Amino acid sequence: MTSVSSAQPSSEIIEIDPSAPAQPFPHFWEKMFGSGRAILSLRESYRRDLREVKRATNFDYIRFHAIFHDEVGVYDEGKEGRPIYNFSYVDQIYDGLLANGVRPFVELGFMPRKLAADLTPHPFWYKPYPSPPRDWDRWGELVEQFTRHLVARYGISEVARWYFEVWNEPNIDFWTGAPKESAYYHLYDVSARAVKRVDLRIRVGGPATAQAAWTDRFIKHCVDEKVPVDFVSTHVYANDTAKNVFGTEEAIPRDQMVYRAVMKVHDEVKSSPRPDLPIIFSEYNADYGNAVEITDSPFMGPWLANTIRQCDGLVDVMSYWAFSDVFEEQGVVKRPFYGGFGLMDAGNIPKAAYNAFALLHHLGTLRLEAKSDAALITKDADGALAIAVWNYAPPGEIHESGAARNFTLSFKGFPAGVTAWISVVDRDHGSSLTASEAMGRPEFPLPHQQEQLRAAGRLPPPEVRHLQGENPRLELTLAPHALALVEIEGH
Repeated sequence: MTSVSSAQPSSEIIEIDPSAPAQPFPHFWEKMFGSGRAILSLRESYRRDLREVKRATNFDYIRFHAIFHDEVGVYDEGKEGRPIYNFSYVDQIYDGLLANGVRPFVELGFMPRKLAADLTPHPFWYKPYPSPPRDWDRWGELVEQFTRHLVARYGISEVARWYFEVWNEPNIDFWTGAPKESAYYHLYDVSARAVKRVDLRIRVGGPATAQAAWTDRFIKHCVDEKVPVDFVSTHVYANDTAKNVFGTEEAIPRDQMVYRAVMKVHDEVKSSPRPDLPIIFSEYNADYGNAVEITDSPFMGPWLANTIRQCDGLVDVMSYWAFSDVFEEQGVVKRPFYGGFGLMDAGNIPKAAYNAFALLHHLGTLRLEAKSDAALITKDADGALAIAVWNYAPPGEIHESGAARNFTLSFKGFPAGVTAWISVVDRDHGSSLTASEAMGRPEFPLPHQQEQLRAAGRLPPPEVRHLQGENPRLELTLAPHALALVEIEGH
């Protein structure tokens, strides 16, 4: 817990009063994760990573693209052009999720080749078709038959607990309908009505846009046209530009963008004709550009904790993209630690981000006020405290100008003899990237090297401190990009 800089650490006192008023603190950031496309879920490497992340976060839902991709084999046509449906791989995909305690957040897309009006594929390595259907009735029938099959296999009481989202990011290059927005609304209308024909209890929504776009106009469309909608969904990444998200030229820093976008959508929904609609950010992350110093590094701990602090109360679900680097949008993964989205690196190696999620999972269900932009103070019904404290610094500053920070946790109303358990994720604790760098960043780690990386990615046991006297204080010094969790049993 020491600084990498010789500069004098700044200091901050954080006061903690367990009897202060508390607000419910639902764990919205860990209810759902994104992943590589549907067919990858049949791999054991994918399922092994899924089990690890489930164990750390107990998340509920998985979202992925391309359930209608030709490699899943759902749609074909016979000699007379009649639709043929095959749900064999669909069953294996969803059976596998459910067997591991995770439900599908179903993304309806992309277009099967034989149903696509335009056979120009998307640039992704697996070449999905972002096209509208050449026959809208057949698209509606596909969605309906797919949904009917799921209800027949899993039962309506189960499927009614899922979510059905229409398409992915239609405002950018994942949708070639024209005009883009009105063509998407037609896609949504046909799809949502097809789902509801099966059972009105099944939840459907959209617009699943990039850059927090269209949500206000989407809701207005649904209300005006009397189209069913049960939630709104959209995406944002912390390196999206202000021009793309807000239409401005301002420079929004990486630690503010996600919060600003969430606030924008929250305000749009609350001022809409359907202010009751749940808000789901079905993709978010600190970066979309494969930046090793961001998504593979301990930077993610403070960034994630700060994003949670800011977005609490503004959103119902946020789905981190993604849980695993079993992921092939740019092709077969060429080396470990390439800046992939996943919490788990290739070879079932936990990254610092995995450990950050694991620590933040231990936050309580009630949030206390913290007069700090670097702390979350929580407790459970039994009075146990869980406090996250972090030293945020922009990415890349850990070696250059990043400075350590001293924190003093000052506890009010505590008896003598309190014990604190302290866990830290930083460059030297729970960062497999650090171990990889020490190895020279091997492109194809040998089995014994993979085991060393997995060991480096496991957090050591918590440090135990016995706090003396009544109203004790706890001193922490955190390096740049460090996230600490302090746990104290209830009294």
